[in-house]
Amino acid sequence: MHPFDLKTMIFAKHAQHVVLIHFPIALFIIGVFFDFLAQFNRQRLLVAAAYYNLLVAAIVTLPVVVTGILAWQWELDGQKLKGILLMHLVLGCVSSVLICMVWFIHMRARRKQEEVLPGYRLPIEAAAVAIVALTGHLGGFLSGVNGPG
Repeated sequence: MHPFDLKTMIFAKHAQHVVLIHFPIALFIIGVFFDFLAQFNRQRLLVAAAYYNLLVAAIVTLPVVVTGILAWQWELDGQKLKGILLMHLVLGCVSSVLICMVWFIHMRARRKQEEVLPGYRLPIEAAAVAIVALTGHLGGFLSGVNGPG
């Protein structure tokens, strides 16, 4: 197997999920960071940066979830999940819903042209970052990065 073989990179049964997952994680975390900064600095540019990072993160979660489910089907032939893999799947779905919910809160406030975003979003964003981080940590174990996999 050659490390730069395009066929292997594109058609590996799990490679797409492992590669794609980094985008929504990074976009979401930086979007939340911008939003927290905007909460205290009141800068419209930070609010816009947060919104667009959250928007793209929400969009990219869709192919990530699909490729994760496909990896499960291809790698394990759809076996019943248990242990870390089951927790990773459940937390991945919860993470995706939370990312979309945070974006929706921002989108709704933007559409209503509200000057101030609702304060309840900050604890939701903080909890979502924690769940995304835990999901990624479990995924690292599954891929062998964080330990036996």
